[in-house]
Amino acid sequence: MKFIEEVVVEEFLPTFRSLLAERLREEGLTQSEVADLLGISQSAVSKYVHGEVDRNERLAADGTVTDLVDRLAGGLTTGDMTTVEALVEAEVAIRELERGGVLATLHEEAVPGLAAYEGNAIHDPDGRIRAAGQVRASVRRGLRVLRNTPGFAAMVPAVGSNLVECLPDAGTIDDVAAVPGRIIDVHGEVTIPGDPEFGVSQYVAGILLAARAAGSEARAAVNVSYDPATIAALEGEGHAAAEFDPEADVDEAIAAALSGTPDASVLYQTGAMGVEPIVYILGPDAPAVAERVRTVA
Repeated sequence: MKFIEEVVVEEFLPTFRSLLAERLREEGLTQSEVADLLGISQSAVSKYVHGEVDRNERLAADGTVTDLVDRLAGGLTTGDMTTVEALVEAEVAIRELERGGVLATLHEEAVPGLAAYEGNAIHDPDGRIRAAGQVRASVRRGLRVLRNTPGFAAMVPAVGSNLVECLPDAGTIDDVAAVPGRIIDVHGEVTIPGDPEFGVSQYVAGILLAARAAGSEARAAVNVSYDPATIAALEGEGHAAAEFDPEADVDEAIAAALSGTPDASVLYQTGAMGVEPIVYILGPDAPAVAERVRTVA
């Protein structure tokens, strides 16, 4: 695990300070004056100016960095910019470089998994990186509930179950986290083949997305075997149920079902030629739908 702050400290700061110290000296400032402006020692300024500090050449050549150095050197030399204003400008530039700039690239190289979230700032509390992590964690919590639910293994259909949860602004299955390969029943034991990933569920994710497109506010879903007793038990718990046509287009079938029962949190189909009957339980998040399974297992 490498924090982007480490990249800033190890790569950006030495490069930026050496470039700025060099430019300020070129503007005619003494080492003492440069040291005062940058808040560092004169010996550090000497090392920067004489090339005794390693620079990251990609940062040194980056347009955002060179423009920043030029603006700060000019402003600090003429007095048009205070040190506080210069600091603010530098902080803004750093955030920009973290949001898809060269710092983001350097961080992705240090932590390859970040490449999947290209263009998303790691500091953004509402960004995809954080939201995706929260969704995966939520699915893991839901899976723990299902794994420890007596009777759940018997509810797993022949095609397997899946527990899915989507991002708040989900539009495609790539925005839905699920179990890769589906949850299966192996001799009465619930088997979960892998850690939640995005884009690995087709049908359960499709049902959830279709329900959301039809007006449902659900963010999660799980599928179990169809049994009239399961539907009755869920309705007894206060959940509205709606049947849909398994042979129709999924989006159209779910939209039709929800048009008749807009508040439905249970969708089901009773099967067709080559189609196994299935119940889909919807809810606000993965743990919630897992708990709904627990109440009727």
